[in-house]
Amino acid sequence: MDFKGAHILHVNQFTREDLEKIMEVSKKMLPIAKGEETSDLLKDKILAALFFEPSTRTRLSFESAMIRLGGRVINTTEVKFSSLIKGESLEDTAKVISSYCDVIAVRHPELGSAATMAGASDVPVLNGGDGPGQHPTQALLDLFTIYQEKGKVDGLHVAMAGDLKYGRTVHSLAMLLGNFDVTFTFIAPEGIRMPGKIVDHLRDKGFTVNITDDLAEGMKDADIIYDTRIQKERFQDLELFEKIKSVYVIDKKLLSKCKEDIIVMHPLPRVNEITTDVDDTKHAAYFRQAFYGIPVRMALLAMVLGKA
Repeated sequence: MDFKGAHILHVNQFTREDLEKIMEVSKKMLPIAKGEETSDLLKDKILAALFFEPSTRTRLSFESAMIRLGGRVINTTEVKFSSLIKGESLEDTAKVISSYCDVIAVRHPELGSAATMAGASDVPVLNGGDGPGQHPTQALLDLFTIYQEKGKVDGLHVAMAGDLKYGRTVHSLAMLLGNFDVTFTFIAPEGIRMPGKIVDHLRDKGFTVNITDDLAEGMKDADIIYDTRIQKERFQDLELFEKIKSVYVIDKKLLSKCKEDIIVMHPLPRVNEITTDVDDTKHAAYFRQAFYGIPVRMALLAMVLGKA
């Protein structure tokens, strides 16, 4: 794809060649992201960060990425601080804000909201999460984490655990990994398993997809375990939630029964699904994963602005 002027809305828009290009540019951005080098690549460019629902890592890493490249940021957080609360449409908001900036990063609770804004915007729009829909930049930083931690993607066994029904991060990453030669294992209890349409899509493409509710069994042969928070707010039966919560916990003891070089990933925030005794082990990649959002978003900003 031609990245200059492009919107980044969903993972299905990328070919494997596109993904490899993003990974290549992201790697070149690492020294700048770490503050070891400086850059004015995006000098005089402005990012509008429009976050209409809570965000910490996504919003701050977008802003850090723009600033690290010499650009500037204007922002708004939460609907109540924007004209949307007055009844303004997403299209009008996008049309107006795009006249104030060179690129927009948006998070909004409505499915398809980023695409709606992109349709009216005069500048590139990057989707930072559209409700239960997609989170493409998170999936890209997850992919970059796998590259950095394992040096490859092809040939890996990737397990995903937790709330696989509602978690947009696992949906996006699973679809993105469909461009590579990987084996999948989806670990979740009945009721919050990976949606059938994603499982069917991967199997139709020839992927091996294992499904289990046994965390230890699902992790046993995995190279990557991508864990997610089991969302209490989704459960009407809190007794069931408490039971599941206590079973789906990754700790040192469980990791000792897995591959010696298994990597633990998590989009954060975590609650208690990964114990803190894992943090200082060689398996814990989740804090590095959060940092990798900066070079990846730097790469995307530079590419859509025609500077990479």
